Parts: sequence; C-alpha cells; structure tokens
Amino acid sequence: MISWFLLWAVNTGALLALPYFFNGIHIATWQAALIAAAVLGFLNTIIKPIVTILTLPLQIITLGLFTWVINAGFMLLVGRVIQGFTIDTFGTAFLASIVYSLISWAGASILLPAFKKH
Repeated sequence: MISWFLLWAVNTGALLALPYFFNGIHIATWQAALIAAAVLGFLNTIIKPIVTILTLPLQIITLGLFTWVINAGFMLLVGRVIQGFTIDTFGTAFLASIVYSLISWAGASILLPAFKKH
C-alpha cells in the first residue's frame, strides 16, 4: 500500500515537471496534479488494457507504437476533465505522455527499490 502512494507521488512529481518542458501544459495547483495523477493511474490500470485489446489490429500494424497515441489520448482527456490541469493540443499531449512516462519510470526505478530495502 505504501509503495502505491510512493508511485502516486512520483507520478504527481512527473506531472508537475511537464510545464517546464512544454508551454502548452498548465497546472494551477499541486492538488490538481495530485488528482490528475490519480485519474491517469486509474485510466492506465483499468481502461488501457481494454482499449489496447480493442485496438489490437492497430497495435500489430504499428508494432505497438499506437500505445503512444492511447497514452496521449488519456493525457488529453485528463487535461479536459480535471480543473486546473490543461493541455492545449494533441501534439503536446503526445510528447508530454512520452516525457511523463520516462520521468515516472526513472523515479519509480530509483525510489521503489531503495524503499523496499528498508
């Protein structure tokens, strides 16, 4: 349970970093980032496997690269739904989803093993 909260914190930090990389992303408060990270986590855990199966032909044709389009769509959706978190364009969401994934992966790779040792 604690590792879940640690991942949530890492993902929130990754979201808070995005406006420094992209002018088209705006986060009003850290609370908005916290909620957006939770919604993205929910979408990626529950909805993404379903969408991935439904888009399997595209996944096969693009050798899995269509996953990036799905991630961008989820990020853009969260930007439209969560007040205080906005993304201007799909292109920004596409690039931001890649950077978000990299930051989240790096943060989790560093912090989770260190946390589990204690």
